[in-house]
Amino acid sequence: MAFRGIDLLDVYRGRLSLRRLRVLIQHLPPESATKTALRNASPEPDPSAPAPEFRPDKAAWSSEMMLLADIKDQLVLARSVAIAAAGGTPPDFTPTPRPGVAPASASPKRMTDEMRRALDPRLRNQPKEA
Repeated sequence: MAFRGIDLLDVYRGRLSLRRLRVLIQHLPPESATKTALRNASPEPDPSAPAPEFRPDKAAWSSEMMLLADIKDQLVLARSVAIAAAGGTPPDFTPTPRPGVAPASASPKRMTDEMRRALDPRLRNQPKEA
């Protein structure tokens, strides 16, 4: 927290709440020492377990990775413009997947009636539909 000028002892002095400390830690950049230590401390995944489908929109990206993805997209677009200027037909452009943007192939999660009842107290006493 040194780069933000925050003294962690302020938690004990009453100047920094635990909620604010949690928010600061959650929003640290992925390349920070704290996030690196947390990643290194996590257990390795079981190699015999089936690997979940990788979703780039769920991964944490650093600002450098975001810039590299922007540069890649701009290079692909520039190449497409050059191909079109030469009289060819450029390939379709698909931008690099970014965090927070679900791919088109990802199906949206639908809430079940039970989930709605759990969230909305007005629906809890309604009879279940057959």
